[in-house]
Amino acid sequence: MNQVSRRAFLGGAAAAIALPHLPSLANTPARTPRMLAFYVPNGIQMTGWTPAEEGADWALTPILQPLVDAQAGIDVKDDVLVVSGLRNDPARPDGPGDHAAGTGSFLTCAHVYKSESHIVNGISMDQVLANQVGHATRFASLQLGIEGGSSNGGCDSGYSCAYSRNISWAGPHTPLNKLTHPQGTFDLMFGGYDAGATAEERAARHARKSSILDYVTGDAKRMGARAGAADKRKLDEYLTGLRSLEKSITTQCEPGGAPPETFDYQTHVKVMLDLIVTAFSCDMTRVVTFMLNNAGSNRHYPFLGVEGAHHEISHHQDDPKKLADLRTIATWEIAQYAYLLQRMKETEEADGTNLLDNSLVFFSSEIEDGNSHRHENLPVLLAGGASGRLSTGRHLDRQDEPIANLFVSMLNMSGAAVTQFGDSNGSMAL
Repeated sequence: MNQVSRRAFLGGAAAAIALPHLPSLANTPARTPRMLAFYVPNGIQMTGWTPAEEGADWALTPILQPLVDAQAGIDVKDDVLVVSGLRNDPARPDGPGDHAAGTGSFLTCAHVYKSESHIVNGISMDQVLANQVGHATRFASLQLGIEGGSSNGGCDSGYSCAYSRNISWAGPHTPLNKLTHPQGTFDLMFGGYDAGATAEERAARHARKSSILDYVTGDAKRMGARAGAADKRKLDEYLTGLRSLEKSITTQCEPGGAPPETFDYQTHVKVMLDLIVTAFSCDMTRVVTFMLNNAGSNRHYPFLGVEGAHHEISHHQDDPKKLADLRTIATWEIAQYAYLLQRMKETEEADGTNLLDNSLVFFSSEIEDGNSHRHENLPVLLAGGASGRLSTGRHLDRQDEPIANLFVSMLNMSGAAVTQFGDSNGSMAL
């Protein structure tokens, strides 16, 4: 049998660690904020959404009540920015098809081409960021959701299903399909993880990772003793990256148990949100998109006491019963968003801050109201501190400003230096 030296073994193992590639860490700030875009379909019942007050003294409206829920242990009102009045003009369809056109344009702020076979869009803002920071993590971005379906064929008045079922676009002709099954997502993130491993086996795996790190760090230091001034600076940056990796290994990022094999809708949503928190906390990615359901979703909500399908109810025609049902659905959607934020807030970072402090979490829908199908005065929330770059706990009124301006500011806060995106006419003062 051929014998393999410890050095060769560790060198090969270092390349196989399911963690960010070490050299790339040297060029990425340790506190680059994570970004998440959270999509809900069919608009919002806006009379129960918009706060009456601007600034920091805004009161929770009926739909936004779940941002503070003592019984559920949730208190994230001060971590959220409510932004009213934003519009997405490119989302207006060519004739009928507001849901598909609005969802296709949700993160691209580009006018999509109306066809069931020839798709034309723009790059989505999450992929602009992924192209800038994605090299530093195992996954440049993750696209997640609840409802699946093919991107082929038509889904809304002559518009391709690609527009209705995807919000992340790598380019004009390339929608990025989302993962919707918890087990498949778990396997992608933690392939080879043994949930049944004993404490001793997990400790041994941790020791192997630490040994590999010691080997790589030692090699870098030995190289530094022979390097010139310019190379020493590069090695210092590299060692800074290694120290960041050492912290992640020290925390022994473990996913816990695998997702359940069978689940109802509510559990499905919760498990996918938990996987987002895990992906961020383990620094597997810094860019995630999440579609609670597809555009024009006709999902039923019997567990909320709501009869009928969401999309049909959204064409309320001011019917009091339908308006009440829409408010119930929207309040539940905000409860899911609040749950995610609270989980992130309770997840401590190595420097003592929390995951939400170092993130931007955007929430909106493809239209304002399901009855009017308007693409202005969109329901928008932005949560997280963006690593000290964003002040939250306020309500801002930005009447008739392009939502693309908000995306420019979000991209800048997240490490992507851009001056223009979509139909923006500048950045948004936040």
